[in-house]
Amino acid sequence: MRKIYYISYDLIREKDYSALIDAIKKIGPWWHQTRSGWMVVSDSTSVQLRNHLKTFMDNDDKLFIVRISSQDWAGTGFTSAEYQWLKDRMSELNITSF
Repeated sequence: MRKIYYISYDLIREKDYSALIDAIKKIGPWWHQTRSGWMVVSDSTSVQLRNHLKTFMDNDDKLFIVRISSQDWAGTGFTSAEYQWLKDRMSELNITSF
């Protein structure tokens, strides 16, 4: 079953994280929401996503993945097109609870 996840990471040292970014983009439809925050659509579980993505990170880096399972969310500062990405994905997946 396809689900929407929010992925956030904190990269402790300055390095090239293009491999991590490429891995996130390959998960499924994505929105690069903030510098280190992404929303993705995937059939995987959060544990499966974590286990896959941590292979592109160092041991001291941080990674947090949470499933978005309701329409109870709020934001500020994004364009209407950016908000529309999330609304469209939620509609496609029939996520309607508050």
